[in-house]
Amino acid sequence: MALDILIVDDEADIRLLLAGVLKDEGYETREAADSTGALDGIARRRPSLVLLDIWLQGSALDGMQLLTLIKRDHPNLPVVMISGHGNVETAVAAIKEGAYDFIEKPFKADRLLLVIARALEAMRLRRENDELRQRSGSDAELIGNCSIVAQLRQAIERVAPTGSRVLITGPAGSGKEVAARMLHRLSRRIDGPFVALNCATMHPDRLEVELFGHEESEEHGPAKIGTLEQAHGGTLLLDEVSDMPLETQGKIVRVLQEQTFNRVGGNRRVEVDVRVIAASNRDLAQEIVQGRFRQDLYYRLNVVPLRVPSLKERREDIPMLAQYLMGRAAEMAGVPVRRFGEDALAVLQTYDWPGNVRQLRNVIDWLLIMAPGDAHEPIVARMMPPEIAGETSATLGAFGNGEIMSLPLREARELFERHYLDAQVARFGGNISRTAAFIGMERSALHRKLRALGIVTNDRERVEG
Repeated sequence: MALDILIVDDEADIRLLLAGVLKDEGYETREAADSTGALDGIARRRPSLVLLDIWLQGSALDGMQLLTLIKRDHPNLPVVMISGHGNVETAVAAIKEGAYDFIEKPFKADRLLLVIARALEAMRLRRENDELRQRSGSDAELIGNCSIVAQLRQAIERVAPTGSRVLITGPAGSGKEVAARMLHRLSRRIDGPFVALNCATMHPDRLEVELFGHEESEEHGPAKIGTLEQAHGGTLLLDEVSDMPLETQGKIVRVLQEQTFNRVGGNRRVEVDVRVIAASNRDLAQEIVQGRFRQDLYYRLNVVPLRVPSLKERREDIPMLAQYLMGRAAEMAGVPVRRFGEDALAVLQTYDWPGNVRQLRNVIDWLLIMAPGDAHEPIVARMMPPEIAGETSATLGAFGNGEIMSLPLREARELFERHYLDAQVARFGGNISRTAAFIGMERSALHRKLRALGIVTNDRERVEG
């Protein structure tokens, strides 16, 4: 979408000239003749950049005073000063006060456009750095090649450019925010901000302030810009939207309809252009039945539904995920990458991962720090943390104790085969062909063996073709 530039100058012909030059370059423009109009324009919808004249005749505030006010309330809003009466001292004072640059009248169009482009690029880079710091503990990519992940990736690529609202569901820790970030990155709003608000971590009394911001008051203090305004021109993720109070849900319905709202404690309408993506680990249809979620909001959010699978549903991706997460963890810690032995990967694939990818990442971090041996030694099964090793031992049943030693050879072999094949089938997500290839059996022979041992499989390959 086009970037929005607010032109503040007391001379109408200058405003007209600037607007013409900027519109020819694809920018959207708005105009204000004085500080009152400028502050009102910023309050209605925060622009991408302000072009501000130092001398504002007939204005309550001059350009320098207005610059101070803008940088106090909107520190990340780039401001470029313009003046026909400038000197070095004035330019230095403006930049010290927070202006990005200073341009003298009469200005050259190419110089003006270059300064604006650089100011907008600096703002974009600063925003990206902030986002990288915020998501430093999360995964940046949807890693995996299994059919479920491939289908999800294709769906994201298809819906991202459309601008439609998307409802992402899936268990906690499965990667819903990763999917949302992919939607933003592949959309036409890529140059705009991506802002995430976790409704589950907000106290109900604070959620509206976080969403809508507030005007300056004794109760709330200095004016605050909410996440809706922060996401203007970009994407807002409402994470765990089912935890949003019903009253706030009603206000969000109106925002989605009108793309306007009032800050808390204010009467002025604020205009925004935001794509809203919602995520939840609950069944929202059931929440509606229980009276905890508004049906009208559900239908506005659920234009395109996407589901992120649990890690248990995509076990074949675990080796790739584990090595990817190991690489990231090692890079952040500044230590060499450890590789995994086949037995360690088998244990990771057998475990059920109730915490999904988030839990896997924590386990990889633990292994990088706690696994014995040097960086050249592979991580093996016996190095796994207790909760993983304990669960795997329970899965393998008799091999964790002396039960097998009390059985005749035929029964012991049958017991071993049952537990071994059950674990391997689970490891490969029910895919019989891949299981057979790994253990070195013909697919038909493995089917017969599984039936003989009473092992039930979902045989996913038949469903997936």
